[in-house]
Amino acid sequence: MSSPSPFSRPGSGEATRITAAPQAAASAAPPRSRRGGVALWVVAVLLVPLLALLVRYFTGFLGTAASFIGLILAAIPFVIVWFAVRYIDRWEPEPRRLLIFATAWGAIAAVVIALGVDLLVTLVTGGLPPAFSSVVQAPIVEEIAKGLGVLLIFAFARRAFDGPVDGIVYGALIGAGFALTENVQYFAISYLEGGPGQVASTFFLRAVLSPFAHVMFTCLTGFAFGLAARRGLSTGAALRYGIPGVIGAIVLHALWNGSATFFDFFELYAALQVPLFVLFILGILALRREETRLTRARLGEYATAGWFTPQEVDMLATGPGRRSAVAWARTLPGDRSAVMKTFIADATALAAARQRSLSGRDPHAPATERYLLERTMAARTALLGR
Repeated sequence: MSSPSPFSRPGSGEATRITAAPQAAASAAPPRSRRGGVALWVVAVLLVPLLALLVRYFTGFLGTAASFIGLILAAIPFVIVWFAVRYIDRWEPEPRRLLIFATAWGAIAAVVIALGVDLLVTLVTGGLPPAFSSVVQAPIVEEIAKGLGVLLIFAFARRAFDGPVDGIVYGALIGAGFALTENVQYFAISYLEGGPGQVASTFFLRAVLSPFAHVMFTCLTGFAFGLAARRGLSTGAALRYGIPGVIGAIVLHALWNGSATFFDFFELYAALQVPLFVLFILGILALRREETRLTRARLGEYATAGWFTPQEVDMLATGPGRRSAVAWARTLPGDRSAVMKTFIADATALAAARQRSLSGRDPHAPATERYLLERTMAARTALLGR
């Protein structure tokens, strides 16, 4: 037997025993954590007046026309990043409300924090040298501000924060939201100062060469908190992982800004930034394979108890198996591909719930397992029924 991956260490929890016979039906989903839900809703409501302040800031200082042009252009790289992140997240999709919250935190709260600190520093010091602001102040303030969003999701939505891939998804969308708002400002200023020519140059640098820059920075923070989630740590204990993750994001951010401030950007971009981005992609692919392995292992435990066949585990826990299954379901009477997708999604969620049960971090995990097992069996019956 191969040794377990360090990404999958279950912690000290004791999972419920998987029986070979159906248990009592779980007629309703386990209750959500009201404390966490209320806390995130409160934060979301507070983002509304902050958004109004940002709109006022942009239209007041840059003008409505320039701000609108900046928004249209900034939306292009954001949409690309959004679909890329959703592609990564397709294995076990996170709740849409949390994806929206992550994006809103980056686009609104993190930007307001960064602007507020910049204003405070200017009032206190009269203004720091531009190079210091770019290479030191901006990376520290912006990555801490974005990291707070990851921390909020970790603290108040733990049942939807299962591991490193989830952390990368949340961190990526926070970074994408931040880049969206920041790009509005850059594109608007470029339009005001140099017209279409300067806008085109800025768009090439920020939207073509580096649309994933902020995404990559904050992914380090998300990855670190994801490791803590996999180990079933409390919020306080998770900071032992989260703080080094934020520091890594700051260093990477400072390196990026420094390449444009002190060196030839294009030379350093080709020599350093491109390899870093390739490593980033390879790291995500490795984590996705780990998610596949964990899904196979957890569903394999149910197969041992007779709930699934080994062939079904292969189908549910691998990308090729899923694609073949959906294609086969389309050939069934009435096109049952939607039912097959439900079967796959519920089985994947079942594997994640079992992993949480092993970690001991979710007291509702056993009830969630029973509920999802019932849903999975119901989807299978609907799939195979005449």
